[in-house]
Amino acid sequence: MSDFLFLLLQKIVPQRSLSALCARVAGCQKPKWFKNSLIKVFVKIFDVDMREAFETDISRYANFNDFFTRPLKSGSRPIGSSDIVSPADGTISQFGLIKRESLVQAKGRFFLLSELLGSSQKLPQEDFQDGAFLTIYLSPSDYHRFHMPVSGDLLSTRYIPGKLFSVNDITAKKLENLYARNERYIANFSNENSYFSIVAVGAMIVAGIETVWSGTVASSALTSEKCEHQYLEKFFHLDKGEEIGRFKFGSTVIILFPRGTINWEKKLYPGQRIRMGESIANYK
Repeated sequence: MSDFLFLLLQKIVPQRSLSALCARVAGCQKPKWFKNSLIKVFVKIFDVDMREAFETDISRYANFNDFFTRPLKSGSRPIGSSDIVSPADGTISQFGLIKRESLVQAKGRFFLLSELLGSSQKLPQEDFQDGAFLTIYLSPSDYHRFHMPVSGDLLSTRYIPGKLFSVNDITAKKLENLYARNERYIANFSNENSYFSIVAVGAMIVAGIETVWSGTVASSALTSEKCEHQYLEKFFHLDKGEEIGRFKFGSTVIILFPRGTINWEKKLYPGQRIRMGESIANYK
């Protein structure tokens, strides 16, 4: 019953208006006592380990967003020796092979590749059919920057508007087609081995998604129209472990690889806690 009420509440509340309100609060710099109290309460409730943060004094963050997307101390996320590493801190929701174009959302529940990606000029959805995927859920207490799982050149990006349902375990198990219904930002890359896509999924109360090449690319204030960009004329390369962007609250990252290109590490399992930079796969 509690799960049913949780889902019902998400369906009836004005998702975008609520997220916009939260974004305004998270961006407030004054009064300082309010900003500091908000951060202090959050640290206590979610047991945030500030010892690994580059700035450990919460009073020195300009606002809640500045704290929430805080950088970490150098060396706190060593990059693994495998070809492909985790792009983010979080929990592995699901991973494995894509069956034709069907991806596992939760046990007994699936979503479609075509609905997740929509159409794309550079990387047709057919290229990932029978490929491989991994989904990482970032909870509010996690480090909220996401990074390159492997080195690559940026080919194109696409913003797809959508709903802002929560992406936690309850919603993933109960709500059909969750990731393909929510707002998302897709970045397509290529390298000498193959190509891959990273899908940043928005969620309830997420104040925005930012990238290092475009700044804010998804937020409650953005237009509801699809937006697509090609990066053929502007070369943009990122090495393994370099920052791609950041979430201004908890959300999800999905990485996609074409068929027959990678082998997952045998140690991986759904529900596993993982940190950015940990080894997850190798090219065949």
